This record gives sequence, C-alpha cells and structure tokens, in this order.
Amino acid sequence: MKKLLTATAATALMAGTAFAEDVKIGIILGFTGPIESLTPSMADGAELAMKEVTDSGLLLDGASVSSVRADSTCVDAGAATAAAERLVTSDQVDAIMGADCSGVTGAILNNVAVANGVVMISPSATSPGLSHNDNEDNGLFFRTAPSDARQGVVMTEVLMEEGIKEVAVTYTNNDYGKGLADSFQAAFEAAGGSVTINAAHEDGKADYSAEVGALAAAGGERLVVAGYVDQGGSGIVRAAIDSGAFDTFHFPDGMIGAKLQENFGDEIEGSTGQHPGTDSEGASMFAEMVGDAFDATSPFTPESYDAAALIMLAMEAAGSKDSNDFKEHVMDVANAPGEQIFPGELAKALQILKDGGDIDYVGATAVELIGAGESAGNYRQIVIEGGEITTAKYR
Repeated sequence: MKKLLTATAATALMAGTAFAEDVKIGIILGFTGPIESLTPSMADGAELAMKEVTDSGLLLDGASVSSVRADSTCVDAGAATAAAERLVTSDQVDAIMGADCSGVTGAILNNVAVANGVVMISPSATSPGLSHNDNEDNGLFFRTAPSDARQGVVMTEVLMEEGIKEVAVTYTNNDYGKGLADSFQAAFEAAGGSVTINAAHEDGKADYSAEVGALAAAGGERLVVAGYVDQGGSGIVRAAIDSGAFDTFHFPDGMIGAKLQENFGDEIEGSTGQHPGTDSEGASMFAEMVGDAFDATSPFTPESYDAAALIMLAMEAAGSKDSNDFKEHVMDVANAPGEQIFPGELAKALQILKDGGDIDYVGATAVELIGAGESAGNYRQIVIEGGEITTAKYR
C-alpha cells in the first residue's frame, strides 16, 4: 500500500510540474452568432502563433502553449460572461485572446478579467467605449484592432473621395453598432456630409422591410450598413436590393467577409467598405506562412495572430505567465525600441528577450499600440468588383 501511495504521489508531482510549465490561453470568440463565419479563421490565427511558440521550446524555459476555446456568442453578455468564467476558474487559463464583439468584450472585461486579474487582448472589439480612459481595467485590457473612433474617420474619407455627400445609416442595436454609427456621423458631418437617418436595427428578424422603408424614405446616395454579415446586416441589404431602395452600400468591418460575397455577388457591384488591415511586409509574410490552411486575409485573422503573440512575448519579457507580472510588458514588446519582429519570427523574439534584449513586435498588422494599449489603426479599403471583394487600397 505504501509503495502505491508513493507512486501516486510521484505521479501527482510530475503532473504538477508539467502543469507549471504549461501555458493556457483562452480563445473566446463568437463561434455561434452574427459573425460566426469570421471566427474560425480568427481562432486558427491565434493558435498558429501558439504552435509556433510551443515548437520553439523557448517560452519560459520550455513551456508548451495550449488553447481552450469558448463561445462568446458575440451578442449575449450573460452567456459570454459565463463562458469566460469557466475559462478562468475551471480551465485556469493564464490569459484571454478575445473577446470579439464590443458588448461581450466589455462584459467579460468588467465581470471576469478585472475581477480575476487576467490579461485580455482583443483582436476585434472596436467600440470607442473600450478605450482605457473609459474603463477601470487595471491595465489588463489591450486590443490589436483600432477603435471605431478611427474607423468613423476612415469611412468618411472613403465616401468623400467617392463623391458621396449624403448617406443613410443603419446599425445593429448594440455597443459596436451604436458606437460606430455615432463616430461616423460626427466625422462625416464635420467633413461637410449629410446623414439623412441614423437608425438601429435588431438582429434575428425574418423581415426588414419596415426598416428599409424608413431608410428609403429618408434617402441618400448610399446606405451605410454597420451590422453583421451573418445576421441583420445581410437581412437589411437583401430587403434594400429586393425593394429597389438602394443598390450600392458602404460596409464597415462587421459586414466584410466571404459571406458577403456569397450572399450578394454582383448585386452589390460598386459598393465600398473597409476593415482593419495592412499591406505591410508582415501581412504578406503571414499569408505565406498560412498558405491554404485557412483564410489569412479574413477580417481580424491577422489581428488574432498578433494578439496571441503579444501575450506570449510579454510573458517571456516578464519571466512569468502571471497576468499581474506580464501586463506591464505588453506595451514594451509591441513598440520601439528593439529589433523588429514579423510573423514566423517568434522564436527569434523569445531568444532576444531571453538574452535580455529588446523587441519591437510588428507582426502581421504593423502593430503599434497607442494610448494605454490599442492599435493606432491601418485599414484595407475594399470595393465590390465583378461580384467579388477586391482591395482598392490601404490607409
């Protein structure tokens, strides 16, 4: 009996040692819900960075990194909070890559991350309300996507250059939609444009003819749809096309993805839009690295790789996987001074940090964190040509 107990104790000790070396990162994204067509490649991007670091054997003296996925739903704050609680308490993750949509990100940040002292880096939550000045986040929250305060300005520039001076706006009725619609209206009107109507729509409806009727009555040269491609945003576009109310649209980030092309093709010919993106050296390196494993250009996928990379590099810089230690190093590894680090170079970065050097993580999205931890913001401007999403330019 004594021998059995000794063996069991030894096994437990070994398991404990293995666990101590392991790093767990929670990936919480809307695998169901209004952006479910975007999230699989986002998660794949984050996990690619984790595999790269694990394969290097250089994180915290040989730690392996594993991911635990959880569903934010994108829109249900209660479900997202419960899922994040499980990640922290049951799965005992060391950090969170996510969440995705702004409302659930704020809920998780305030109810779970701050309460438990866990770092969160979101690749896609863009509400201006999430900026550090507006949140008591104890320095735990960062994002590799720019704030919609910036996107509102970029949208204005795109439309003005297209000669569009009068638009109708519809937005999904949540933190993301309202924040973006308000930011855009302020920027557009300041530039001399006119917003004929700025109206919310609810997701999950079978019929959007009433909403489109109000938008059509207000009029405009183009309809701005600040919604979700897998939800009401596409419902609005379908109703607008079928009724002849609008034939060209402007699409912010939540509407741009393969589903937009599949759903409408050349029915939205000439429509425009933008989402965070860059034509930097890192973007092409990331695409080459990914190959055909998943869509490296899908919105927020490069940002997800970068978010996961920053978590792990900050851990190495701190010599610790404890959020309260490594949160102080996220800005350091993301910005100059230091050797520039691109996708596929995480092993090199870890070695430099291990040797006491400095890095400037550029990554797949030309990362530059400003303020207290959000992306300065680069955008890919798109136009629908021949029924396909094509790149007009980068801003």
